[in-house]
Amino acid sequence: MYMHYVSFPGLGIESFGLKQSAFTLFGVDIMWYGILITAGMILAYFYGLTRAKIEGVKSDDITDLTLFLVIFGVIGARLYYLIFNLDAYIVTDRGSTWNNIVETLKGMVSVRSGGLAIYGGIIAGFFTALVVAKVKKIRFPVLLDILAPCVMIGQIVGRWGNFVNVEAYGSTTDLPWRMGVGLGGGAPYVHPTFLYESLWNLVGFILIAVFYKKKKFHGQVFLFYAIWYGAGRAFIEGFRTDSLYLGPIRISQLVSAVICAAGIILMVIGCMRAPRAHLPAVVKAAAKAADSAEGEVSESPADENASESEEVSTDTKDAAEGTEDTEESAKKDNAESKEEDNG
Repeated sequence: MYMHYVSFPGLGIESFGLKQSAFTLFGVDIMWYGILITAGMILAYFYGLTRAKIEGVKSDDITDLTLFLVIFGVIGARLYYLIFNLDAYIVTDRGSTWNNIVETLKGMVSVRSGGLAIYGGIIAGFFTALVVAKVKKIRFPVLLDILAPCVMIGQIVGRWGNFVNVEAYGSTTDLPWRMGVGLGGGAPYVHPTFLYESLWNLVGFILIAVFYKKKKFHGQVFLFYAIWYGAGRAFIEGFRTDSLYLGPIRISQLVSAVICAAGIILMVIGCMRAPRAHLPAVVKAAAKAADSAEGEVSESPADENASESEEVSTDTKDAAEGTEDTEESAKKDNAESKEEDNG
């Protein structure tokens, strides 16, 4: 398979080769792009389980949601990419009309070498999560809070698939961290925009991880993600040379700016309406309830109340018996006193 060469001369890294294929299985090349995307999904899933426990959402619900998100997220990401890059997949030189149609469809469904747009996946994932939340009766803002950092993990890892494919880079630059694409002194040096986005998401993920439990209202974590990623992507997209366009407009840059602005507005409204008290106590109570529902709590509050009632009943009975003994003793003393007087 064709070897790509990249370098980072400003960092002292000379040219080295990158193969798109990691290995071959039963005659099929397994691409690094797919491996990295899958690795991001797996890491995101396990992280989502930890956040679900905090929010009081059952792990089985997260597992079901993940399966739907993977399916519809990939479909959405591919459709988004195709809509704005359709001409590159229309085949017209394979003889008959039928052959052209078959080859066109084969190219459209093949994602082994790239061609997924993150915003298509996010949009499809948003509506998929909405449906799952309705069916499983989970509060949608809570589910969005769980998913936001998970999406970031997928983006942090997945962008390195673009690096292996030597794609999603930017315009030429002479900055110290410039990336050389190709061999020899004539290789262009470009912005490693895949790296910019991966690092930007890493910082955002760390901030979410630190402040998650301090959120003031459900949905705030998701809005932070929308603001953070939208702002970063709108800026980084301006450097890229492979943007999807609608006329003269970079689609992803426009979408990012709109998402960021909407996120800011909703964040302000949410903070104004949120109670002054933070949510950690509520979140902990929800997590405790989820543990109880899954059978992880050994003793229920009803059992504790029953035990307390038995203790109170026993104490009351003992007190009553003590009172009867006292009364009998007093009667006996009075009888003896009368006998002594008569004697």
